[in-house]
Amino acid sequence: MSKKIASARITEDSSQLLKELNNSLPFDRELYREDIEGSKAHAYMLYKNGILSKHEFRSIESGLNEIRDEIDSGEFRLDGDDEDIHMAIEQRLTHKIGSAGKRLHTARSRNDQVAVDFRLYVQRSNREIVNLLIKLIETVVDIADSSIEIMLPGMTHLQHAQPINFGYHMLAYASMFKRDVERFKSSYRRNNYSPLGCAALAGTSYPIDRGLTSDMLGFREPTLNCLDTVSDRDFALEILFNISLLFTHISRLSEELIIWSSSEFNFITLSDRHSTGSSIMPQKKNPDIPELLRAKSGRANGNLVALLTVMKSLPLAYNKDMQEDKEPVFDSVKNATISLKILDEMLRDMNINRDSMERATLVGHLSATDLADHLVKRLNIPFRDAYHITGEIVNLAEDRGVDISELQLKDLQSIEPKLDGEALEILDNRRCMDSRDSLGGTSTEQTLKQIDSLKDWLLEEKRGDLDV
Repeated sequence: MSKKIASARITEDSSQLLKELNNSLPFDRELYREDIEGSKAHAYMLYKNGILSKHEFRSIESGLNEIRDEIDSGEFRLDGDDEDIHMAIEQRLTHKIGSAGKRLHTARSRNDQVAVDFRLYVQRSNREIVNLLIKLIETVVDIADSSIEIMLPGMTHLQHAQPINFGYHMLAYASMFKRDVERFKSSYRRNNYSPLGCAALAGTSYPIDRGLTSDMLGFREPTLNCLDTVSDRDFALEILFNISLLFTHISRLSEELIIWSSSEFNFITLSDRHSTGSSIMPQKKNPDIPELLRAKSGRANGNLVALLTVMKSLPLAYNKDMQEDKEPVFDSVKNATISLKILDEMLRDMNINRDSMERATLVGHLSATDLADHLVKRLNIPFRDAYHITGEIVNLAEDRGVDISELQLKDLQSIEPKLDGEALEILDNRRCMDSRDSLGGTSTEQTLKQIDSLKDWLLEEKRGDLDV
């Protein structure tokens, strides 16, 4: 029987099916950089506390650096019989440097080793996603800044409601993505604590320094309770939730991009390099990117539910169930990063069809609410009466086949004789848009203030640090 380095108690060879079920190397090899980094910090701490000699530490450090380079270059292929990335690297290290490699695991368990590797990966993914989100928000704000003068129908129930400007519409998505940044940053700060040194579940009898390894690995400080730490996957669940909500926002924008690029709307045109054709219909130009981005929300939600279900009712401390924690996170992180990159690229190449947007503001009587408010404010008519008078004027416009803003004064006076020329000005869609000058509104002035606020926030984000 071949003796595995982590199977001292087992006296028989494992079933082949057990080996296949237990083998996590095909996916957790993603953590090789984090595993090597954590092992180097652990080895240095052991040396500083007199548990390893200087020679042993130097051998381990040098060997781990060589293994990292071998994996990077493809010389050391992570497709062997080792059950996980941690054992693969330890076996390789021992093969390279001899007995010193066997000392690396002193005062450490795979439980805290896995926890620190995975947490390092999640924390770095938080940083990467935040940076990609900030880049995307910059793009959205740039689009908004150049689109303040372009009017389109603001909608409720997907029906024309009130006139807004396209910059204002895009700022709604910038606001969503800003909240996403804040969520990822909050998760980063809350989970920036080091598991290393917790060992299996109860700490260790060796004289270790958890603060040293925590500092070396960029954590704020060590975790408080080892029993909780080795079985804690809140950090993984949080990034999965944050990605799920991020994809909810991306899916909403994607849906609008799909609608806007249709022949019926023609509000935008996606570039050819971000569109696809049909295998049978030569005239087709399909918005496949936003369609795929829209679908990613389902995948991200599935990954979140999968890990929530794995963690439900697990007793303390570590359980093998938790080997199922990584694939959902790897998948969601991978899809989030590529989706943010291509969404940013697609938006930068998108053409805005101003004429189509502004023609659409002449459908749906967008200034009707303003006329009702005018009747209240100027003629002192109770709002509910003004509401019905305006409804009659809308019906008149419908009968004439025009928008309410295209009616003549005599048409308005046929319904409400007290109306005068000021009512015609009230019905102008651009004036209607700019009249919404309350904080957060769609007026040109308010839109500019929102843009300035987001630009200031972006500058602060670029100067700041996630862990403050």
